[in-house]
Amino acid sequence: MQFPFKLSQNKDFDVIGFGTNAVDYLIQVPEYPAFNSKIELDDYVQMAGGEIASTMVGLRRLEMKTAYIGRFGADAAGDFGLQTLIDEGVNVEYAEQITGAQTQIAFIIIDGRSGERTVIWKRDKNLSYAPEDVPVEIIKRTKIFHATPHDALACARLAKEAKATGAIVSIDIDNIFDGLLEMIPLVDIFISSAEFPEKLLGISDRKDALREINRRFGCPIVGMTLGENGSLILCENEFIETEGFEVPNGCKDTTGAGDAFRVGFLFGLLKGETVETSAKMANAGAALKCRAVGARTALPNLNELSELLQK
Repeated sequence: MQFPFKLSQNKDFDVIGFGTNAVDYLIQVPEYPAFNSKIELDDYVQMAGGEIASTMVGLRRLEMKTAYIGRFGADAAGDFGLQTLIDEGVNVEYAEQITGAQTQIAFIIIDGRSGERTVIWKRDKNLSYAPEDVPVEIIKRTKIFHATPHDALACARLAKEAKATGAIVSIDIDNIFDGLLEMIPLVDIFISSAEFPEKLLGISDRKDALREINRRFGCPIVGMTLGENGSLILCENEFIETEGFEVPNGCKDTTGAGDAFRVGFLFGLLKGETVETSAKMANAGAALKCRAVGARTALPNLNELSELLQK
């Protein structure tokens, strides 16, 4: 099945991302600790993360042109996080550091038995965007606008500009934020966590929930990630169910697997693939990411993605 929209051509960027960045403190333990207990950790490390920042890095590794709009604190964590994007070749012309703000952080506990993680995070309110803060001038330069709606009204302003200039609007969502209902009708590619549609609508059946999102908000593509079980996507009244890939040499950490899924899906769209092939690319990218600890450590390059798909 072909995607139900066409990409603009002759743009400076393939994808511009707006939303979350973070510095992650990843703590590996033999097993997830019981309440009111003590456990010795196996290892810990500081790495860069955040849904949108990581997705822009993943697309760069697949040789796409990306830019990131977002805010860091004017602190050591912000210096670190911003430099990681520069090192990967992501355009950061419209990223900024805010004096007096702390960069978003996350403490992530990784269960050594399975690689599954628990995320404990904090975002400084001073990193938030009001609608009048956003740099609308850059959006006309992209084929795809991809965002998390933590600052939903600001995100909606950018999405409106994106659609007015022919860009496709994609969203990464797992929670409800103020102003979200103004943002969703602007979305072309709505891919959420498995739990989110029920949070939004109160509908537990996954297919019924996706149908209702499509009916109520008009998003042409609606889907959800299902972890190791793959993904479920609704397009033109047809469901596409795609199995997950086995992680080469076993799953070490699921942190950022959803970001990697979106990398593969948007990459497929940019390369002119079908929705089915793009979903396979998405699940393959997510599996490859899980090879190592950290949201970005094992994001694949073109050769790695191609090799797993061929297997």
